[in-house]
Amino acid sequence: MQTEYDKIQEAVAAIRARWSKEAEVGIVLGTGLGGLADAIVPDVVIPYEELPHFPRSTVETHAGKLILGTLEGKTVVAMQGRFHFYEGYSAQQIVFPVRVMKALGASLLVVSNACGGLNPQFKRGDVMLIEDHINLLGCNPLIGPNDDRIGPRFPDMCEPYSQELIEKARQVAVENGVLVQKGVYVAVAGPNLETRAEYRFLRGIGADVVGMSTVPEVIAAVHCGMRVLGLSIITDMGLADALEPANIAEIIATAGGAEPKMNAIIRGVLRSL
Repeated sequence: MQTEYDKIQEAVAAIRARWSKEAEVGIVLGTGLGGLADAIVPDVVIPYEELPHFPRSTVETHAGKLILGTLEGKTVVAMQGRFHFYEGYSAQQIVFPVRVMKALGASLLVVSNACGGLNPQFKRGDVMLIEDHINLLGCNPLIGPNDDRIGPRFPDMCEPYSQELIEKARQVAVENGVLVQKGVYVAVAGPNLETRAEYRFLRGIGADVVGMSTVPEVIAAVHCGMRVLGLSIITDMGLADALEPANIAEIIATAGGAEPKMNAIIRGVLRSL
């Protein structure tokens, strides 16, 4: 029976047949946030369907391509489109590309997402640096037999998001005149948005924003020894006492409008490394 480690090596071999560089940074681009891919000087672009064991991206705004090239002098592997639990994928399938990034050499993972704001001091279009997370997805990519070649059985999660990278990102934001928030991201399964009662609950347990991604990838990255920088764009507000119906087109437009701020932070952090 083929193990997860075997599948990772098979995907790496397929990539190595077309790209021989050693990766430094992995990047996961979320909903409406694929524009950073345009700044990457590509060596090769590989559709997911051409890579063994890669899932297929089914979300309309996710291009479904792996971009291998250079950004701000760093060799990067970027996912233009990620996978979600609500698409029907297992946690292990969701994080498979992150494990491939690590096997290609990446020691740093940058994750981005679009999310709903819970903290009343935040507003639509804000960028939030993720300081911590809460996993309410009902799944975990580390459940099942552990392969020590990938990571330890019980990885520590006292600092899933690198405080050093958060501080670098904050400094870059100041230099670029970008106001950033910091806070806690809570992941839920989706794909429906939350009820008023759920928004109250999520805020009550300490979450500043809510989304449907990111946490599995971060758990897998920590498991395999990567440092993580996480950024969220707040595309709508989930304030229980002032809740309005969500407009998905507006959410995607807000993500696109705020994306240049997030991209400037990511590029500035990579330059500083």
